[in-house]
Amino acid sequence: MSAFELADEEEPQPKKRAPWGVIALVLLTGLALIRNGSGEFDVGPPQPASAAAADSRVPGTFAKAQPLAFSMPDRVRIPSIRVDAPVMPVGLDADGWVGAPPPEDPNLAGWFTGAVSPGEKGTAVVVGHVDNKQGPAVFYGLGALKKGNRVDVARKDGKTAVFEIYGIEVFAKNDFPGDRVYGSKGTPELRVITCGGGFSKQHGYDGNVVVFARLVEVR
Repeated sequence: MSAFELADEEEPQPKKRAPWGVIALVLLTGLALIRNGSGEFDVGPPQPASAAAADSRVPGTFAKAQPLAFSMPDRVRIPSIRVDAPVMPVGLDADGWVGAPPPEDPNLAGWFTGAVSPGEKGTAVVVGHVDNKQGPAVFYGLGALKKGNRVDVARKDGKTAVFEIYGIEVFAKNDFPGDRVYGSKGTPELRVITCGGGFSKQHGYDGNVVVFARLVEVR
């Protein structure tokens, strides 16, 4: 039975999670797996502008939304870049790296089950490929997002967690700021991550594009 098939069954109880410092180090290594994109198109994926960097301070303009209970995500939608994709759970593989959705399916995202579910207090993590051998994949346009854009995550409990973006940055894989990206801010947050930066046939993409967003609404 595949992980994707498990997503359609009854929701499991949330597992006891490892401390964020441990998870951050694991993810720092694991997200290197999301480098399987071909990178061989005439025009590469858009990269974040320097002005889109996340403010390290807690943004004061966000509407307050109460944290939700655990529920697995079902779909992720980013209207501004026309993303509407199912979400499958991904965990750690045998080598301790974060698994990625199958690259053969270009319109599929993965929720890392070692973190909170989207809408819970803490930092949820959604990953996906930027491209595959056939062309652009689900998060190809991630670097074109702007502050204020929204990310909607439909959950298995019927609720939709709406996140507002307050930063988009690209980080080198060999100098990835795990604590900054994954650490809890004490509020429900979301990180959406794909490959980015420079590309070579030998090493693939040398960075990760990271979207920083905070819960602002529940529908």
